[in-house]
Amino acid sequence: MKKFKYTYLIIPVLLIVGYFLLLYSMPKYAGQYLFMVILILADIYLWTSVKKQVFNYRHWLRIAIISVYWLPLMLIIILITGSVIVPVIHWNDTVRTYMVGIILVFYTAKILPVTFLFLADIVRVIQKLFLIAKKDERKQISDNGSNDGISRSRFLQYAGFITGGLVLGTMFTGMLKWAYEFRIVREKIKFPNLPSDFNGFKIVQISDIHLGSWTSAKPLQRAVDMINELDPDLILFTGDLVNYATNEAIGYESVLSQLRAKHGVYAVLGNHDYGNYVSWPSKEAKQENMDQLYDWFKNVGWKLLNNENQIINSATGQLAIIGVENWGANPRFPKYGDLDKAIIGTQDSDFKLLLTHDPSHWEKVVVPGNYNIDLSLSGHTHGFQFGIETKEIKWSPAKYMYKHWAGLYEDSNKSGKYIYVNRGLGSIGYPGRIGMLPEITFIELQSA
Repeated sequence: MKKFKYTYLIIPVLLIVGYFLLLYSMPKYAGQYLFMVILILADIYLWTSVKKQVFNYRHWLRIAIISVYWLPLMLIIILITGSVIVPVIHWNDTVRTYMVGIILVFYTAKILPVTFLFLADIVRVIQKLFLIAKKDERKQISDNGSNDGISRSRFLQYAGFITGGLVLGTMFTGMLKWAYEFRIVREKIKFPNLPSDFNGFKIVQISDIHLGSWTSAKPLQRAVDMINELDPDLILFTGDLVNYATNEAIGYESVLSQLRAKHGVYAVLGNHDYGNYVSWPSKEAKQENMDQLYDWFKNVGWKLLNNENQIINSATGQLAIIGVENWGANPRFPKYGDLDKAIIGTQDSDFKLLLTHDPSHWEKVVVPGNYNIDLSLSGHTHGFQFGIETKEIKWSPAKYMYKHWAGLYEDSNKSGKYIYVNRGLGSIGYPGRIGMLPEITFIELQSA
């Protein structure tokens, strides 16, 4: 009895310790700890349903199943405790990427079995209540009210395990294949005020590379080659170069410096580029990380626009490239973007193009502020890295978080003003893609 009590005392203590370790090592993720605890409790709940069957297997098979089943929880423990000993920014990118990927894949795959198991338990409870209500009847009713065939509760359990297996296989395919299946999305957009010299002007947009999630430079080289083959006039990167720190970008300079465009490559910062997702030993260390990032952009030849602009002149008019730092409506994301500062000097430009990482900036600031921006380019949402896109259907969980989450949108109050939201070239968290492939956007400007 004492051991039983001690067990129930140790569990909440470990959960509290885990929270403070996460708060210390990765403070930005501490708010997600409650969700993590719910997943762990659901994991235990599912195990209670399968352990009896597992322990009937041969010894070697039993050990293998137990090891695989509890692998994601072990990885969570290693990730949290290990990041206290060695900061996550110093971990091998490939190891860290696959650790997080395995955690997400297995827990996502377990959600359906847990859901079906919960429904099965509800069915059993209802049936037992029914038996109690009919206790005057001597007929013994099985789980589904009949001894014939499979019971409802057993059917729900089987359904859960089968669908969970399908999810597991799909998510691993998304990691190993679809994560690097780049697609080129083409858009032709007409503008009444576009100078004639810019008619047919070709822009390539890329976003959310998240170099800390790449396990090899080979697929990135393939993406760069695809971009250069488009022969763009301008290449624009809309933020989130890294996941945690600038050192993730070291080693990719030789590939990304190959990008070529007639009028250059321009970039802005995303929420992940500021180093806010890890704990730094000092303010100086964090600033050094930012200084390294600024140097990185210079070394690869990309012009970083931090609340500033660049004018492209032609005989028939001017095109202004305006870049703001990250501004996100969600309180979790920094609001460093200063559009009023960024547009200084662009008043005489005929066409204004805005780079802003988070599309909520367009919705909450650009449109309500009546800024004269013709085309805004954003990223950030990744299209949730999961969704369905056909000619008839365009759906992703991202639509419940962002009004503008993927593709081209026009301002409903002012025609001829657009935002394009790129689905991202890389990945974050889950290192894969399902139905929402990594994107290279090819936009051709046209005079109306």
